[in-house]
Amino acid sequence: MTESELMEGCIALDPRAQKKLYDRYAPKMLGVCRRYIGAKEDAEDALSEGFFKVFTHINQFNRAGSFEGWIRRIMVNESLMFLRKKGNLKIEAAPEWETLDHSVPVSVEHELAAADILKLLEKLPVGYRTVFNLYVIEGYKHIEIAELLNISIHTSKSQLVQAKERLRRLLTEQ
Repeated sequence: MTESELMEGCIALDPRAQKKLYDRYAPKMLGVCRRYIGAKEDAEDALSEGFFKVFTHINQFNRAGSFEGWIRRIMVNESLMFLRKKGNLKIEAAPEWETLDHSVPVSVEHELAAADILKLLEKLPVGYRTVFNLYVIEGYKHIEIAELLNISIHTSKSQLVQAKERLRRLLTEQ
């Protein structure tokens, strides 16, 4: 089935189309949820909630952009909502922001396999991991992250620098 046929089937509430759509996108979207939520069981809960929203709001997809990107955005939002509900999404500006060396670029995201990155990201505090995922992997800008997480742009930048610094330390410890 083509993506368009899957979408039409889901709009018509065809369970076979819904299952095929889920089977096609669930493995990748579980990976998205796992980058934000460390525990697999919790990530699966966010994935389920996300697909519920995909199926109930699929008629709102305007076909202007990527369908997979639309699903990914829902999964990111569900993951963030899960973290908020659990009280884990508390992000504060790190006081050591001014003491970090901002001139050294960190590109660990390009040097490691996806599984290695996931293991390292699980070791980061939730705030660092969330901003890192949104900025580096999802491609959000700091202003968008600030609005999404209800933090300042400065805090978003600080969390990213702290995440890269912590990743660098974790890499050197291995």
